[in-house]
Amino acid sequence: MTVGVLAAGLLSAGIGSTPVLQSMLSGYVGTSALQLSGTDVYETVFDVVQDAEGIPTLLPKDPEPRTEYIIAIYDAEGALVGVSGGENGPGADPLFPTELTVQDAFLNQDAIFSLDTLTGAGYRASVAPVQVTVGGTSALYAQLVALPLSEVDAFMSTYVGVFTIMTILTLLVGALVTRWLVTLAFRRLGQVESTAMTIADGDFAQRMTDIEPSTEVGRLKLAINTMLDRLDESFAERDATVDKMRRFIGDASHELRTPLVSVRGYAELFRMGAIQTHEDTAKAMERIEKEAKRMSSLVEDLLSLARLDERREFEIGDVDLRQIARDAALDLRAADPARQIAVNDTTFEALTGPITILSEGARDALEPPVPRRDAPGEDAPPAPPAAGVRGAFSAGSAAFSRAQRALLRRRGERAARGETPRAIAPLDFSDPDPGKPVEVPPIVRGSEEKIQQVVANLLGNARRYSPADSPIELTVGVDVDTCMGWISVVDHGEGIPPEIRAKIFERFWRADTSRTRETGGSGLGLAIVASIVERLGGSVSVFDTPGGGATFQVAFPLV
Repeated sequence: MTVGVLAAGLLSAGIGSTPVLQSMLSGYVGTSALQLSGTDVYETVFDVVQDAEGIPTLLPKDPEPRTEYIIAIYDAEGALVGVSGGENGPGADPLFPTELTVQDAFLNQDAIFSLDTLTGAGYRASVAPVQVTVGGTSALYAQLVALPLSEVDAFMSTYVGVFTIMTILTLLVGALVTRWLVTLAFRRLGQVESTAMTIADGDFAQRMTDIEPSTEVGRLKLAINTMLDRLDESFAERDATVDKMRRFIGDASHELRTPLVSVRGYAELFRMGAIQTHEDTAKAMERIEKEAKRMSSLVEDLLSLARLDERREFEIGDVDLRQIARDAALDLRAADPARQIAVNDTTFEALTGPITILSEGARDALEPPVPRRDAPGEDAPPAPPAAGVRGAFSAGSAAFSRAQRALLRRRGERAARGETPRAIAPLDFSDPDPGKPVEVPPIVRGSEEKIQQVVANLLGNARRYSPADSPIELTVGVDVDTCMGWISVVDHGEGIPPEIRAKIFERFWRADTSRTRETGGSGLGLAIVASIVERLGGSVSVFDTPGGGATFQVAFPLV
């Protein structure tokens, strides 16, 4: 292709330059003829004599001189008087006009025209009037000077020959040099080819070497290495995902097989007649019901994880972590009345101190009994303020209302300015009451239902792995530096060793044999927590509780 382009370029240059050069040289010859015709050049080839009447007459010299040009002389009536000059003799003379008057010479003395020949090259000619004087007598003649184009034709022939030879040599040299350069440039592609074939055979560890980023082949090698690295990462991720899925399916099958075997065993015992009495039947039905509940819980967890893996869109809004903590504490107190539950709002601790929700037993121990009104119309004495749920929340009600008013006012101002609801700055919410600053409220951007599920799973994990008489604490706070609101679930149980904390969020993973299927759950609760937190752009961490136990903390972006 390169040689073809080079040949086309040279051919175009030759074809284009030949007529231009020939026309230019012919113009030079015509200009010379025009200059000669305006002089008395006839004297070099003609003798001036007087005829019988004394009129000057021009006769060719004998012998006729050899000159570059040929001169033809016409008299006043236009008759050809004589032709003389030239290098090749009369046989090479041009075809002169048969008649050329002096008047025609006057009219065309600045013109250049061509004359043909019977053989050989043509001529460029010009005509002009000349005055011939001899013995005091003068006569007007028309002088036509013609210069041959034979030298122009010879030069053009030489030019075409030289150009053709140089073109052929240039094409040959260009072909050889181009082949050498292409071979040299693409020699490194042999390594690319061999490496690609090795990779095609299954050796994905191969990489390109001798990379020169300044060349096309070097950049190609660099791109191939980058592609291979990403392919290795993709294959590794795929293999890890496949292994994880296989392990997940195996674990799920194992978890479901155990209750199914129990249900099938009790059904076979009943069919074989081993269960006959009403008491045995009740026990069997109770066991079947428990196993069915276990399977239902496991299936619900699996469905939750499947929906999370599908990356379905959450209903995102502003979520107050304090309300989440209060609702979770109330739900846990209803499910486990004997356990002490506390909610600490650290964002208002400087003003109100910790806000604590106490269990029924602890509240009854702190509150004096309230007399009941037994008879109609009998007024009961005023009850003292409860130290339980209402008492705990009323302690910070004033500060909380101020914070709420400040938050609403700030949101209204930001909406009036056209700011988006997710704007974090400014973070300093000022209290409407001058001189009493309020910290940033723990209102985050997320899905309220999913955050409730996270807290519920963490509380269920804390109940399961801590003594029944140990307290559980819910703490809410804000990290202004990272613009995150957080909520912690603190238990005082057996704790989690540091070496296994990275594994507890894996699916179907259990810490040890003490956490059996009867007491340790399905191993999916914390996996659901990790998936939800990741989807909401938050983080989850676990660390030791002072005095023993584990603390789980989840954080979400502030509004």
